Parts: sequence; C-alpha cells; structure tokens
Amino acid sequence: MRFHGRGGQGAVTAANILAAAAFKEGKQVQAFPMFGVERRGAPVAAFTRMDEKRIDLRTQVYRPDCVVVLDTTLLHVVDVSAGLKEGGTIILNTQKLPSDFTCKAKVFCVDATTIAVNNKLGTATNPIVNTAILGAYSKAAGNVGMKAIEGAIEENAPIKTEENKKAARDAFEQTRGP
Repeated sequence: MRFHGRGGQGAVTAANILAAAAFKEGKQVQAFPMFGVERRGAPVAAFTRMDEKRIDLRTQVYRPDCVVVLDTTLLHVVDVSAGLKEGGTIILNTQKLPSDFTCKAKVFCVDATTIAVNNKLGTATNPIVNTAILGAYSKAAGNVGMKAIEGAIEENAPIKTEENKKAARDAFEQTRGP
C-alpha cells in the first residue's frame, strides 16, 4: 500500500497502524515513510507492506495494490496512481462519489475529513484523518479486519483512543465503492 497525504494529516501514522493491525492478524509487515521537504502541509508518502510470508524487500513500494489518498488536492500535484497494479484500488478522502472519477482502478470514497471533525480529531481547519481512512481501507481492501484496526488504534493512538476507533468504524460504514 502507498499512502499520500500532507504533513500533519497522519499518513505516516496510518501506515504504521495498518502494519500493526495486519501483524495482529498474523501477517508479516513493514511500514515506513518517505519525506520530501518535511514540513506541515507538504506532500508526504508512506508505505505498508504485508504478506503471509517473510518480506525481504527493503525499498519503497513502486507497484502498490492499493493507494490511499488523505487529501485529494494532491491529485493535481502528485501522480498518486503511478505504478498502481492493474485492477488495483484507490481510496480517496472526498465527498465525491466513486463514479465522479475516471480511471482504471477500483475507486472507493469516504468523507474522512467530516468524520474526523465530527469525532474532534484535530481541528475543523486541520483535521487528522488517518484513523478514519483506515476504516475505509478495511472495507475497500478487505484484507485487514476492523477488529484488528481497532486493536492497533488502541495500542498506537494513546490520545483520543475511543474517538479514533469511532472514526474508523464510521468510515468503514460510510465508504462508497464501485
């Protein structure tokens, strides 16, 4: 998986929590960030690898099965679908519908921003959408269950744990797909 976000939105934390959740389900995992100018609001990418067998590859993910976009303004700045495998999945934080996007990938949409604001995660002007987007990931990808996501949030999000778990559940329920 490859996560695209802006500094401060929680893309790196989302990648780490997803890896922790997959590990809870017995998978082998890796999670790591890639930073550019390393400032709040700048484009950030983070990666999660998971497999049933040992992972020996130690590079960024060039051919993801799934791309998660925490901020759709990045669609005009970064080629988020670069290298996406044929039949891959894109998860977008947007109020739009999947049918509003034309691409060869399976597109899933969730308004993670509103969910984060409603759960008081961050502020109205700077919501932290990472845990909400993980609920959407669980529904869209289907390879990591919500029980594991919630457990990983509990262990890795010590502040507002219940609000973060609720945001993930809300997003799981509200994610729209093809």
